[in-house]
Amino acid sequence: MKRKLKGLYAVTNENFSEKKQWLKDIESAIYGGVKIIQYRSKTRNKDFQFQQASSLKKLCEKHECTLIVNDNAVLAKKINADGLHVGRNDISIKEAKKILGENSIIGVSCYNDLERAKSAEKNSASYVAFGSFFQSITKPDAVSADIKILKVAKHELNIPICAIGGINRENAKDVINAGADMIALMSGIFLASDINSEALHISSLFNKSRLP
Repeated sequence: MKRKLKGLYAVTNENFSEKKQWLKDIESAIYGGVKIIQYRSKTRNKDFQFQQASSLKKLCEKHECTLIVNDNAVLAKKINADGLHVGRNDISIKEAKKILGENSIIGVSCYNDLERAKSAEKNSASYVAFGSFFQSITKPDAVSADIKILKVAKHELNIPICAIGGINRENAKDVINAGADMIALMSGIFLASDINSEALHISSLFNKSRLP
């Protein structure tokens, strides 16, 4: 499990690509080193979500990528995703595992709250995510997190840690060095002029950076 939850973690946004280009852009990111994909969609069209997520599932299977669905356990179950990511107001870890199975990956947003992360680990979360560390164009009002929390969490938690929020090629090294096992990017990859090159550059930072 821990081996799967490491490296570059891409979060989808259907507004960043033309419909025909959406999967191609994600595949470009995968060729650039993305290991984990989170399907995130805010459309209310359930049929569209299912079709899009199902296509993404096939792509992830082709490339042996881990597929996580954001805040939609029913959809995650339907497409047989690897897991679910939940926030403060979403279903509990216990409920998610009841729907998706005990071996499913459940990630938990912990914002800037170490105690929430400790509780998530105690309740069998697969990984925790902290952020936003930098200003994000997709979530401008997100809770701000201090990068120091990654250093403390790395020493106090035994599950993988993900950093999210405004991360790009300029600041990715900082969160990796602070202890992030995964870095989640949306605009930092999918708004790049060359998605593949951007992903290659950022994913290579995991080899060049590490905790002392």
